[in-house]
Amino acid sequence: MENTASFKTELFQQCQHMVAQRMEVAEKEMRLAQASANEETKSSAGDKYETGRAMAQLERDKSAQALAEARKLKQVLDQIHPEKVETEVRLGSLVKTPKGWFFIAISLGKVTVQNTDCFVISPVAPVGKVMIGLKVGQEANFNGQVFKIEEIF
Repeated sequence: MENTASFKTELFQQCQHMVAQRMEVAEKEMRLAQASANEETKSSAGDKYETGRAMAQLERDKSAQALAEARKLKQVLDQIHPEKVETEVRLGSLVKTPKGWFFIAISLGKVTVQNTDCFVISPVAPVGKVMIGLKVGQEANFNGQVFKIEEIF
């Protein structure tokens, strides 16, 4: 990786894009479920109608829940300023360890940017919890593994 600042910015933008996609998909699924429910009222009668409407409502509710979760992720990302560098690990920190790169933000798993893998984790995830507050040179122990903080960006 050539420039850590550009890597962090690009990683942050990738996270924003992934959350925006989740929101878009959830909104689309909600619209489709609502349209399906509306069609059921026009074309069905009796028990079949009730079952069809109930199924469509369940799909809509599931999509609404996915949208609500994506909005929560966006709210967390809105608190992060990728240009800011801290002296200790906190929300928005990009952390280099011998085990790899970690971006303390939201739970997205492994994200690859500039041919470099980075684990995008929440500060309340188990490994995130043990890293929060640490400074360069300190170690986090998780599941029998030691994560030494080499650098914080």
